Amino acid sequence: MRHFLAEPIDMSKGFKDFFDTIGLTGSGLVTKAVAAIITVIAIRMLLQLTGDPKNALRKGSMAIGTLFVAVVLALYGDTLFGTVTDAKG
Repeated sequence: MRHFLAEPIDMSKGFKDFFDTIGLTGSGLVTKAVAAIITVIAIRMLLQLTGDPKNALRKGSMAIGTLFVAVVLALYGDTLFGTVTDAKG
C-alpha cells in the first residue's frame, strides 16, 4: 500500500478552491500583484539615481516612500480593500 505525503484536495470548483488552499481571496491576490508591480517601479527608481546629491536625495526619498507604500499594500491590502469588495447592493 502506498503512503502519500499529503491528502488529496478536491479542486472541482476551480479557482475558488485554489484560492482557499493558498489562503487568499481573489481581491487579496490582486492586491499582492499590485504591490509587486509597485515594488518593481520603486526599485527601478532607486537604480536610476543620478550623481547630483540634491536631485539624488529627492528621487531616492520618493523611491523609498514608494517602496513603503508597496510594503504596506502587500501586508494590509486585503484588509484595506476588504470593505470595497464586500459591498452589499
